[in-house]
Amino acid sequence: MKIYRFLSLFFIVFIAITFASCQHDAISGEVQEGVSGSIQLKFENGFNNLGGVVLNQTVQTSLQGQKHKFSTLQYIISNISLIDASGNEFKFNENNPDKGAFIIDQADAIAGVIYLNLDGIPQGNYTKVKFGLGINQNAYILGQDGQSIFWNKAKQKGMTWGWAAGYVFAKLEGKYGTGSPSTEFKNHTGNMGNVTANNTPDLYREIILNLPTTARVIGQMRPSIHILADLNQFLSGNTPITLTGTNDMMMGSGQHLVNVTNNLANMFKVDHVHNE
Repeated sequence: MKIYRFLSLFFIVFIAITFASCQHDAISGEVQEGVSGSIQLKFENGFNNLGGVVLNQTVQTSLQGQKHKFSTLQYIISNISLIDASGNEFKFNENNPDKGAFIIDQADAIAGVIYLNLDGIPQGNYTKVKFGLGINQNAYILGQDGQSIFWNKAKQKGMTWGWAAGYVFAKLEGKYGTGSPSTEFKNHTGNMGNVTANNTPDLYREIILNLPTTARVIGQMRPSIHILADLNQFLSGNTPITLTGTNDMMMGSGQHLVNVTNNLANMFKVDHVHNE
């Protein structure tokens, strides 16, 4: 009888120690190998001196004095990676648009924010986030059948040309003017199919952002990384742009849209991280 009591007591103590150990891992910030969690990316489009973009309402004035507002604001994000302090990188569904590409559409914003929820993230303490603006060539050359789910999503959003050309990477539409924004503009950026074979510019851009606070994927924590996109960069970026009758209705990868792309690639920054 005593032996059974001893064994019962032993198992109770063992379970208590195991539970305490798991609790300690979650609370102390210790990373458990082979255990995954989730993370959330929040994208908030705005003008850094005006706040969030409200489609058809928010009017901004560029450094060149040109007033403009958006009626459509969309762009594709893909190849998301998380990097820890040691430089180890976790690639979330790299070159797999069906599972790892997203359309940031201001029309879908909830209180000004578009939410991306990523699962299967290895536990870790992450200090940087990396992602692509557009779809890179390695993903594109998989062919339409290799990304039919995302292709159809993009097609429904108006973010494709024919397959021979591929995806629209960024779609900016609205009105502009000097006194008031009254002239329509449409700037759609993207690659023209296989850029090597077609000898056209590659408009895919890779963005790496430092996190102001470590994102801790540990235990039950699901960090939230809040990314701001400053659309002042569209016309008032490193290459100042003035919309005119020669460039206000441009689509593809011509030099004007290369300039737009380079400006947009600099619009992102991480505002803050929530660990909760």
